[in-house]
Amino acid sequence: MAVILNIETSTEVCSVSLAENGKSLFEKENNQGMNHSALLTVFIDEIFKESKLSVKNIDAVAVSKGPGSYTGLRIGVSVAKGICYALEKPLIALNTLDVMADYTAGNINNFISLYTDNNVLLCPMIDAKRMEVYTALYDKNGETVRQVHAEIIDEKSFSGYFENNKILFFGNGAEKCKNHLVHSNALFSGPLKTSARFMQDMAERKYNRKEFEDVAYFEPFYLKDFVATVPKNKILK
Repeated sequence: MAVILNIETSTEVCSVSLAENGKSLFEKENNQGMNHSALLTVFIDEIFKESKLSVKNIDAVAVSKGPGSYTGLRIGVSVAKGICYALEKPLIALNTLDVMADYTAGNINNFISLYTDNNVLLCPMIDAKRMEVYTALYDKNGETVRQVHAEIIDEKSFSGYFENNKILFFGNGAEKCKNHLVHSNALFSGPLKTSARFMQDMAERKYNRKEFEDVAYFEPFYLKDFVATVPKNKILK
């Protein structure tokens, strides 16, 4: 049983929630683009003002560790580590795709009416630009079937899994894949965006198991190396 500050910045969504025993107390969220550097600390400050709690009252900070946006992950993890270091609180790191699958598994009846079908697989997708996504496969209980990886989606993607399973695709990378994943067993439903609210149950379970990170050395899970681009049009002086 704990009061946990949850931080989600792995995608275009900047989201913060304060939860007690896995239940939401207060939330702040913006999905209008990559404004995390301007919004995150403001949201955290507003949550504690509205809750009448002090940040010192929290038992831990949970952060979405990726995969996802390089910049977004750096901002979220840096803020989470700073709070934990200053207050000497434990840091909980959650895989973004695991969180999406865990939340969807726990609320599956809100998205499809096939929960009694044992052959439903959950496939969260995070947009990685063009036709690439960060993804994984989970069973209907949220247990991993296929590990997290980066995949370029085409007509052959998931063909081996479609033979014996319905697959529920969701997340901000799923919509662009509809025209390529054309199959009677391909379902598109579930949460389209990430949210700190989705983290609360998993964060509580990890807290109770004392699965904490080393605050000094923890780094986000980028999955792919960051590649800086060079502007095509150079201005000569």
